[in-house]
Amino acid sequence: MLNYDISKPKRFYSHNKLFMYNGRYEFLQNDVALISPGATVSINFSGNFCKVYLEAQNQPYNYVSIELDGKYQGRIKVYSGSAKAYDIKVLTKEKIHSLKIVKDSEASNGAILFNSIEVENISEIKPRKKPYIEFIGDSVTCGAAADDSVVPCNSGNYFDHTNVYYSYGLSLARILNADFTLSSVSGIGMYRNWNDENVEEPIMPQVYENLYLDTDNSKKYHFDEEPDIVSICLGTNDLSKGDGGKPRLSFNKEKFTKNYIDFIKTVYKHYSETQIVLLNSPMIVGKDNEILVSCLKEVQNHFTKDHGKSILLFEFEKQFTSGCSYHPSVKEHQEIAKKLMPFFKGILNKQ
Repeated sequence: MLNYDISKPKRFYSHNKLFMYNGRYEFLQNDVALISPGATVSINFSGNFCKVYLEAQNQPYNYVSIELDGKYQGRIKVYSGSAKAYDIKVLTKEKIHSLKIVKDSEASNGAILFNSIEVENISEIKPRKKPYIEFIGDSVTCGAAADDSVVPCNSGNYFDHTNVYYSYGLSLARILNADFTLSSVSGIGMYRNWNDENVEEPIMPQVYENLYLDTDNSKKYHFDEEPDIVSICLGTNDLSKGDGGKPRLSFNKEKFTKNYIDFIKTVYKHYSETQIVLLNSPMIVGKDNEILVSCLKEVQNHFTKDHGKSILLFEFEKQFTSGCSYHPSVKEHQEIAKKLMPFFKGILNKQ
């Protein structure tokens, strides 16, 4: 622990080496930009006083979730313009408190800029070797349209209903005591998107390698830590009918499968030894699910036959659509995480 006079709180800035970051993030001149859904800064501090200085980069406002001493404290609305102080209530009497500030929106909503924290003192987070999982997906993986506790469904902005903290990926990571990254974008697909035939909007293979999960390829993601598992849950939007306002072609099984195979080759380019797991969609049942699963099995077979790679497939057996806009709710995300847990735990136990 660093030795400071603890007579009054002090301000510690974002580039401090005692802070720990995960997910997609970027060190800026005075701040650290939390970019991807669930991108997190973790801080250990002492004392019963805590203020965090945050700014929404682009939107008039954005959200973070707060976890203090292992317990969820809810969401905070973060405003743009400049770094503002947000009070964190410290209710427990631990000598050292553990704080996690979790970006609770998507990359497309703009970054959360973490500037500093005002506390009595900070201390080192002792590194522990944990499993590491990357979750690639669409709105489901983002936890979008899951939470109507802050703003009711069918009102407010799309990201008012996002709850990344309780998404299935972060929930599963907590159960497994694993580190995580979400590389997920609402509405995105493998060869086309929810309401676009890859004419105006990029698809996952076009944004995945870019730091901000967009078409700006001037800033690339570093891929410097290989996950134990890369989980891919895409296909919901490729199979969707859109909103009916734009022309929608019939689903192209060959194009979807080819793009999926090529995308996995990109993943292997960065993570040659990772275990890839394919998920079908928690939102799709019936004939569309049969089509999706048959495509995923073709992808599996391709890598087994031609590359000697064992790609695993997990199939959901029911639909999860009780949240906003027929998405999984927060409660259903917990159910999804529990269903995935033994499957993912079995993989990690073999490594």
